[in-house]
Amino acid sequence: MSTPEMERVADPSPPTRPTSPRSWRPLILRLHFYAGILIAPFILIATISGGLYAVAPTIEQLMYRDYLHVDPTGPAVPVADQIRAAQAEQPDLTVATVRPATDPGDTTRVMFTDPSLGESKRLAVFVDPSTATSVGESTVYGSSGALPVRTWISELHRHLHLGEPGRLYSELAASWLWVIALGGLYLWVERYRRNRDKARLLTFDRKSKGRNRSLGWHGVAGIWIAVGLVFLSATGLTWSTYAGENVTELRSALSWTTPAITETIGSSDAATTDHSGHGGHSMEMAADASTTDNNVGRIDSVLDIAKANGIDGAVEASIPASDDAAFVVAETRQPWVMSNNSISIDGSTGTVIDTVLFSDWPLAAKLAAWGIQLHMGTLFGVANQLALLALAIALASVVVRGYMMWWKRRPTKATGLTAGRPPLRGSLRRISPISVAVLAVVAVAIGWFVPLLGLSLVAFLAVDVVLGSIRRARTRAADSAASHNESELA
Repeated sequence: MSTPEMERVADPSPPTRPTSPRSWRPLILRLHFYAGILIAPFILIATISGGLYAVAPTIEQLMYRDYLHVDPTGPAVPVADQIRAAQAEQPDLTVATVRPATDPGDTTRVMFTDPSLGESKRLAVFVDPSTATSVGESTVYGSSGALPVRTWISELHRHLHLGEPGRLYSELAASWLWVIALGGLYLWVERYRRNRDKARLLTFDRKSKGRNRSLGWHGVAGIWIAVGLVFLSATGLTWSTYAGENVTELRSALSWTTPAITETIGSSDAATTDHSGHGGHSMEMAADASTTDNNVGRIDSVLDIAKANGIDGAVEASIPASDDAAFVVAETRQPWVMSNNSISIDGSTGTVIDTVLFSDWPLAAKLAAWGIQLHMGTLFGVANQLALLALAIALASVVVRGYMMWWKRRPTKATGLTAGRPPLRGSLRRISPISVAVLAVVAVAIGWFVPLLGLSLVAFLAVDVVLGSIRRARTRAADSAASHNESELA
């Protein structure tokens, strides 16, 4: 659940009254409250943009249908001829890769290095395979080859089109999402355990009204989507700035990285390849025009060799820009395709330089690849996208219901701007000293690994201490005034 239970989750009794001398509930409730109040706006923004991002592949197919599909008029001409047709449209650019059409009616995508475009972006020319004529061109982004509308939605979700500073919002949301979800899950289950004769765990009471109705929807919807929220948080953090770097270092230290394929002829060193799903293709290599032209003529034989070695279907093949560079043919990520193999080939001799099979990847690398595709809505096609969209809608409703509960708890005799009060302080006193020590160690470790979570948690504690000091000062002042008045009356 991505927003706090702004009220007492168990019952109308005072929030700090424990059911036993030791209880985690007050501490988790207070953390859930503050995290939801301050982080839920970021989560709501990420949820709305994430819902759009989930269905972006389908939107892309509809908006760019004229680029992606044609009416086949005959058999496909050689891929080399299709590339040359694209080169005629962009004679000043260097061809980098090609994605041959896989099914009748699909277009071939020829991609060029264009220094005027941003990082990880290339210019794609879409070619009719039957006639070797261009049907249009567009900028594409990343290893997924996203077209402009999907790229725009992706950048909205990642950083609100604010660049690196904007990525802090999405990292903050992802950092806290799993904490709030698991905290809310604990609170809701604890509520059911304590009031099993009155409370519901997995179903919503439609007869309830007011605060109880909001509470019921907030809890039930939250418990149903909790696992999905933890998944989105974990996969989202892999793309973040600070936590993502720690994830990368951890994977490297444990040898969980994606195997890279050898791209240089006569070398055993594998070049690093980006498999993030957002990231890109290097555009730093200087191209030799004659070498590139010769390699374009070899592409069909290279594709045949790759197919003979089991690398077929939807693939992307690089066009080497130097004599010592190999062709790399890699299976692209497609719906319902659970593995992506790749092969590197010496185009001049037809020798296979290296083969990287998905079955040989470390388990962690496989899980990361599947997680990325699932997060992007491409692993299981339209079904994946609809599931993510439903998750986004449910999460948005949980956030809104949380704020409704918070607002309904405001003192009725106060001004209209007075908001709902937080759970009472003193929650740390409800758990044992050993538990407090363990909690502190765990919090420091998690805060180091997920820096924005740690820094914001420190900020929460500072705000809590300040508010507590102000409240105590006001109480002492009121008590002093009352005592003074009693003395005067006496």
